[in-house]
Amino acid sequence: MAVINSCHCFHSLSSSPPPSSISGSLHSSPTPRPRISASTAPSHMDLHNQGRSKFMEFPYVSAPHKKLMVDLVSTVENRLDSQLFPCTLPHDVQSYHNQNGTSHASLHIRSGHKSSPIDFVLGSWIHCELPTGGALNITSLSTYLNSSTDAPNFLIEIIRNSPTSLIVILDLPPRKDLVLIPDYLKTFYEDTKLEAQRQLLEKVPEVKPYFSSSLYIRSVVSPTAIMVRIEAEAVERLEEIIEDYVDPISKEVLRIWLEQCACVKREVNDEAEKNYLQKRDKFVKTKTIEIDLASSLPRLFGPETADRVMAAVKKYFSS
Repeated sequence: MAVINSCHCFHSLSSSPPPSSISGSLHSSPTPRPRISASTAPSHMDLHNQGRSKFMEFPYVSAPHKKLMVDLVSTVENRLDSQLFPCTLPHDVQSYHNQNGTSHASLHIRSGHKSSPIDFVLGSWIHCELPTGGALNITSLSTYLNSSTDAPNFLIEIIRNSPTSLIVILDLPPRKDLVLIPDYLKTFYEDTKLEAQRQLLEKVPEVKPYFSSSLYIRSVVSPTAIMVRIEAEAVERLEEIIEDYVDPISKEVLRIWLEQCACVKREVNDEAEKNYLQKRDKFVKTKTIEIDLASSLPRLFGPETADRVMAAVKKYFSS
């Protein structure tokens, strides 16, 4: 979110100012991951369909915001569906809330087939009423690749804490050192013209750079990461910016990821390199749990719900 691909802004929910950190991009010890067997497929499909339906509602955001998220998730699923298992998260993890009903969330995770370069795809939304009034809404979609490839992951997170203000995080987080491996920088960030997408959005007058207060978060994004705050004078103008700029730019970045990262063979055969990727990926995912989930979920949803969600997520993030 965000929850989980970025639950990152959760620590700011107790106050009215905009969130101050983001989630990161997110392989290795052989921790079992939920899979589908022939005997349980029907019930798992029911879980998947019910949970996906709830997730795809994006019930607390505006029409342009919802359309963008539905289009992005649908594009990923349509392109990668044959490589993905249905979501097998328990019903009370795919959708959950706190006792007094001020916080609601939906989480949808699909593992990749063993023969696929996809580790898992994670989508989420969260709605939290703020103590000072108003609400914080976070929607996110992350895709994670496994150690069969070294290509970047994909991340988008949209954080809206007022009718006229939001933060956009959009990136292909690198999985290798860009200084030591300049070809990686050229292949995924220069040749793909990602910088042009960032510059296009930043030309909008209402768009300003956003700097996370977390140095760790700032260290895991790419040089072409879009991290901006958009503050408009009217709700209508903010929706217009989402429709005219955030929507097409986000879809172009996702297209680049699908065509240059997810669907291009970049096999990692060297064991040392594979071990490096596994170690790095696992560390980043562990940090995501520490920074986002462990500190935020108990406060937002209570310890019982937080433990249940954390246990389910760790099956994906610890592998």
